[in-house]
Amino acid sequence: MGAGVVGLCCAVSLQREGFDVTLVDRLDPGTGTSFGNAGLIQIDSVVPIATPGIMRAVPSMLLDPMGPLVVRWRYLHRIAPWLLKFALNARPDKVEQISFALASLLDRSNDAWLGLITAANAGDIWRQSGELHVYRTREAWEKSRLSDELRRRRGSKLEELSVEEMRQLEPSLSPKLHRGVFTPNANSITHPFHLSQRLFELFRRNGGKFVKVNVTGIERREDGEPCRLLTDGAYLPIGGLVIAAGAFSKPFVKSVGASVPLETERGYHLWLPNPGIEMRRPIIVGDHKFGIVPMTGGIRLVGTVEFGGLDLAPDWRRADVLAKLSKPFVPDLNLKGAERWMGYRPSMPDSLPVIGRLPGRRNLYLAFGHGHLGLTMAAVTGEIIAGLARGKKINFDLSPFSPERF
Repeated sequence: MGAGVVGLCCAVSLQREGFDVTLVDRLDPGTGTSFGNAGLIQIDSVVPIATPGIMRAVPSMLLDPMGPLVVRWRYLHRIAPWLLKFALNARPDKVEQISFALASLLDRSNDAWLGLITAANAGDIWRQSGELHVYRTREAWEKSRLSDELRRRRGSKLEELSVEEMRQLEPSLSPKLHRGVFTPNANSITHPFHLSQRLFELFRRNGGKFVKVNVTGIERREDGEPCRLLTDGAYLPIGGLVIAAGAFSKPFVKSVGASVPLETERGYHLWLPNPGIEMRRPIIVGDHKFGIVPMTGGIRLVGTVEFGGLDLAPDWRRADVLAKLSKPFVPDLNLKGAERWMGYRPSMPDSLPVIGRLPGRRNLYLAFGHGHLGLTMAAVTGEIIAGLARGKKINFDLSPFSPERF
């Protein structure tokens, strides 16, 4: 259930293990949140969202609607319990534990993707160019030191660059920057929607069936195992189920008798079809926590975190502000004809996804909550789910991602 990039990877991986697979979603494959992601394969992203000092930032989260991380006032009463769990995970010892767990998945993500990229004939949209993190001020640079040190402890290769060295890599960058960090092992996708399409084509070639329908519930047998999906006016019999519906997974998990603290990080992007500059690789703006990402046909300004749930109207100022923030870093960037977009990241308070079999169920699996790393972790998540379904032994510790951890 769920035809975003995580669901597609689960479906294809299950087929590899010999299962007959049906993909179910109310939207066409890859047209939801996966459509507008940053296209980043960030295997060095081992730093959780909640880090020491996050509570000092709470006033700005509430008072600065254009900051990199905000909480919508109208949503505060609903998200308060989640925010408490989020803050508790910012303790130094928890950050270390979470970072280790993230690394255990990220270390396997590249190899998992390379196999799928080959199978899906998607080599033309896989870019091995590294990623450049840039800082305009000394203050922003100094604030990044702890995160970079944590990444180095997890084995990440980071190269510190001067302004001149950064501009050798990306000549369109402003000369008025402070410093930068190059991560050579980062990869990216030049067209995220085309990736979903290629995966879906592979799924169909392998005999997969897609049902475009709005699922309203999950019917269970007396022993608790799922047996049918309830849809608008019909039933869909099932032998097993993977819930991979991203930010929309929570009510389905509740309907099978479980509970997870899943929340929604709303992410915005601004698409620039005529950027007027050449760029070879993704640039991450460390001062403001967003990306300037070259893609097929244009540049995508993407990022920020807004906690506002699934129902509040978009605050399009959060997309528009990306244009303003980008100019000091890339002065010649053409912003004319910009197109706005918003999507829903599924977010857990410990920055770790939920991956595994639901306790007490033989044929019910969960695969959601990847936050900013849905694309990065999609392929390895699919491998894990398929391996568990086939009864294989997974060769690393899955307990940090267990549905039982809360």
